[in-house]
Amino acid sequence: MKLTKTLLASTALALTAGGLSAQDMADSMTIVSWGGAYQNSQLKAYVEPYLANNAGVSATWDESSAEAVAKLRAMNEAGNITWDLVDVEAADAIRLCDEGLAMEIDVDEMLAKGDDGSSAEDDFGDSLVSDCFIPQIVFSTTVGYRTDMVPAGTEPPSDICALFDLETYPGRRSLNKRPLANVEWALLCDGVPKDEIYDVLATPEGQERALAKLDTIKDQTIWWTAGADTPQLLADGEVFMGSTYNGRLFSAIAEQDQPIGMLWDAEMLDFDGWIIPEGLPEDRLARVKDFLMFATDTQRLADQAAYISYGPARASSAPLVGKHAELGIDMAPHMPTDPANATNVFVTNYSFWADYRDDIDAKFQAWLAR
Repeated sequence: MKLTKTLLASTALALTAGGLSAQDMADSMTIVSWGGAYQNSQLKAYVEPYLANNAGVSATWDESSAEAVAKLRAMNEAGNITWDLVDVEAADAIRLCDEGLAMEIDVDEMLAKGDDGSSAEDDFGDSLVSDCFIPQIVFSTTVGYRTDMVPAGTEPPSDICALFDLETYPGRRSLNKRPLANVEWALLCDGVPKDEIYDVLATPEGQERALAKLDTIKDQTIWWTAGADTPQLLADGEVFMGSTYNGRLFSAIAEQDQPIGMLWDAEMLDFDGWIIPEGLPEDRLARVKDFLMFATDTQRLADQAAYISYGPARASSAPLVGKHAELGIDMAPHMPTDPANATNVFVTNYSFWADYRDDIDAKFQAWLAR
């Protein structure tokens, strides 16, 4: 019955979106995401079921989400928007919306109602951080380490500042080749109170302080650009510990049985979701709207959690999170928002990063090149 209701809602939107019938919609979509385990969870929960119910429609993936802002700027400049739907972090959604590169969303018209009768706006709630943002998940950036490389007689790391402790935990690190999370952790481990991090980071002196702390491990660090990099480096024994997204570590630990532990301390909580590029032709926009009505319903967001340990961004989905689709293990204890994992979270200030990202990115890349 639930699937039937979803398909009826999808069909209704198909007949009204942009005044086009289903036959007049584009028969393909280019979807931009992050690759790896996360993209696979989107494929299984959203895209494969949608394509199965829409004969003749195809989807092509582009794994360029890390470069979404720069690439959408370039596409807009060239007047050639080749992407239809783009997965981005909350801060990048705000930037793209502010720059007119992402389309504003009428939440209650374009997204599915909750299966408990709630409006989309009420059900998504605080995750609607931008007028252009369509939330999917709550995730965290956190740290994994090789359990078999912990020095004999030493307790496994339990504090985020183990990242900077090369004496107790020798070995190479892997960190994101972007400043987000790195600079917050650097200031935290340099003695800045958690509630003052962004005030300090807003100043040139605070930014230099963060980079100075990162200098202490720079020559022992491999810099990653894709979320799958750290799990692979850990699996290969190339690094002792490194940062990535919690779902990527879950995949390495639970699905691949790698000797990896996860450090939840000071996990950086954030939202991730879709944006629609501004300026799509009417037929492509109608197809995207039809897909989103299908892909944002309560059950679909819960379904994604069966493939990766990210919490659904709408409230009505959380009670439906069940077992892993293949392993049969309960997924709730592996979510970043589970109380046992969330004893010391660090909530990413996406508004800060929307305002300061370009400047701090430039300074960070210059520091890397030194």
